[in-house]
Amino acid sequence: AAARLDVQAMSASVGQSGEAAFDLELKLLLEAIFERYHCDFRGYAMSSLRRRLRQAMDRFGVASLSLLQDRVLHDAHALPILLDYLTVQVSEMFRDPTHFLALRRDVLPILATYPSLKIWIAGCSTGEELYSMAILLEEEQLLDRAILYATDVNDEALRKAEAGVYALDRVAGFSESYAKAGGKNSLSDWYTAAYGSVVFDRRLRRNVVFSDHSLATDGDFTQTHLVLCRNVLIYFDRELQDRAIALFEQSLVPRGFLALGSKENLRVSSHAPAFDTFDRRERIYRKRRMSNVE
Repeated sequence: AAARLDVQAMSASVGQSGEAAFDLELKLLLEAIFERYHCDFRGYAMSSLRRRLRQAMDRFGVASLSLLQDRVLHDAHALPILLDYLTVQVSEMFRDPTHFLALRRDVLPILATYPSLKIWIAGCSTGEELYSMAILLEEEQLLDRAILYATDVNDEALRKAEAGVYALDRVAGFSESYAKAGGKNSLSDWYTAAYGSVVFDRRLRRNVVFSDHSLATDGDFTQTHLVLCRNVLIYFDRELQDRAIALFEQSLVPRGFLALGSKENLRVSSHAPAFDTFDRRERIYRKRRMSNVE
C-alpha cells in the first residue's frame, strides 16, 4: 500500500512539474512572439492560452512549445497560422439579438442627434458584427453620416471581414437573429448567394476603415460615439482588460456608449467610475461627461 502511495505521489509530482514546464514554455513563447513580431499576447488569460496552444501543437506536429517557438521564430509563414489559435475567431451576425435590438431601439436614436458619427468595432474578427452594425445603421438611415473603424490584431481575419463572404449554411442562423434584433426587411436583401457562399453588399462597407490594431499595445481612436467590443475582454487577464477599457474611455466622446459582451462588465475595472450603466442586462454603458479617473 505504501509503495502504491509513493507511485501516486511521484506521478502527481511529475504531472505538476510537467504543467509548470508547459507554462514556462508558454511564457517564453509569448515573449519571443512579442520581441520578434511585436504582437503582444502576454496579457491574455492563461487558461484559454493553454488550451489553444495545445491545439496549435497538434496543428504544427510538434511535441513541445519550445519546438513551436523555434518554428515560429524561423518561419515567418508560421505566425499567421498560429494567430488563428492565439486569437479567437468565433462570431455570428446579430449575436445576442436582444443586444442589437437595444442598440437599435435605445442607443441609435440618441446617436442620431449628432451630425456625424464614429463607431469603433474593436476585435471585429471576420466581420460578422461589423455587417450587423452596418445593416442596423443603414436601416435607421445613419450609415451615410457614420465612419466605422473595424479593427483586429489578426490580419487574415481582417481580410475576411473586408471580403464579407460567409458560408451559406450559416445564413439561416444569421437571418433568425436579424429578425429578433428588429430587422426591418429580409436579411437576403443585404447579400448575394452563389456557389455555397453569400457575399454581403459592398454598400455596407462604404464608410468602413479596416485597420490592424492591438488592444495590448496600440492607442485609441479619438472622438468615437460608440465602441463595440463584445466577447473579447473575456480572453484577457485583469491588467489587459483594464488597459482596453482605458482605451475605450479615452476614445469616447462625453456621453458616448460602450457595448460589451454578455459575460463582460466594468465592475472590476479601475475605470468603472468613468461610466454610467445604460442597460445592465445588455451590458451597455455610457461615458460620463467628466470621466477622468484619478
